[in-house]
Amino acid sequence: MTDEEVTEQLREQSAEARRKALATVEAVDLSQTTWHELPHPDVVAAVTFAARGTLNVAPDPTAEDVRRELARRLAVEPNRIAVGNGAGQLLSSATRALVKPGEELLIPWPSYGLYPLMAQRAGARAVPVPHGHDVERLLAAVTPRTRAIVLCNPNDPTGSYLTPARLRELLDALPEQVSLLLDEALIDYVADPGAAAASLALLDDHPRLLVFRTFSKIYGLAGLRCGYVIGSRGAEQLVAQLAPELGVGTPVQAGVLEAIRVCEPQVAQRRATVLAERARMLELLHELPLDAAASEANFLWLRAPGLSDQELAARLRRGGVIVTAGSAVGDEEHVRATIQAPFHAERLLEAARTAF
Repeated sequence: MTDEEVTEQLREQSAEARRKALATVEAVDLSQTTWHELPHPDVVAAVTFAARGTLNVAPDPTAEDVRRELARRLAVEPNRIAVGNGAGQLLSSATRALVKPGEELLIPWPSYGLYPLMAQRAGARAVPVPHGHDVERLLAAVTPRTRAIVLCNPNDPTGSYLTPARLRELLDALPEQVSLLLDEALIDYVADPGAAAASLALLDDHPRLLVFRTFSKIYGLAGLRCGYVIGSRGAEQLVAQLAPELGVGTPVQAGVLEAIRVCEPQVAQRRATVLAERARMLELLHELPLDAAASEANFLWLRAPGLSDQELAARLRRGGVIVTAGSAVGDEEHVRATIQAPFHAERLLEAARTAF
């Protein structure tokens, strides 16, 4: 063989080795909205210590220490807070408390898949409002049988967001009999640093507002299943009613209490990373045949004109990225792709580039 033939053969062997190596790279799962990294070690230590020493003892049913620490940081009274087994449990309890059988729960759609089930379990009617993450559309959908609106803000899966000013417009215009269940599971990803405090300020003027938050997302504690709800002054009895009858477990309380105390720098770093990567990806993806909607969440809502959600998901999967197809919530054109670490963003970008 000539030197040129040997060189070409070596190139082919090298290229084949690279192809095989890439074929064995495990796909990156960008279908989940929970944080991908392990929790803060101090939180793990607190949970472990509590589990070793208190599993034979009934927990504090009111989670008083957790409520007091949350109240101190949120500048509200402890009796305006209830702690539950995730924001989902508290939202479901609120639906049963406020919406009676035969009455209506309005749901901007597409949104979090739990919401229709909450209405069903309450014996109520779930009323989806298409493209309903919009004040005017929601108000137009209200009927005499409407008793509550559940609003995921920022919205999962679209990333849409109603500012506190727009929320105030909605609350001011709602009839007296309609409550707003504001699900802020993803509030930490909103670019406006004052967003979380501004939504709580609405409670001062709107007694039929309930705000729900969680430790499952940016805190990375989904396995503990813990969230909380904040109500206005005068809603203390309703708020207490939403908590599970026997409270949440002692290891759960120990874990979230430690998270509140030590995770602020970690949460700030995760937030900064998501905001930076989200902005970068929105700019770069527009160079591809993809529609990427503006997002205030830790994911992007993507559409490829001419492709179904299933086809787009399959193409990205061949590129080593797993996303959530929108048909699960009635949208057959979009997919949801999580944005967290730069590594995830690069893998998504590369998969998108090779998909077309």
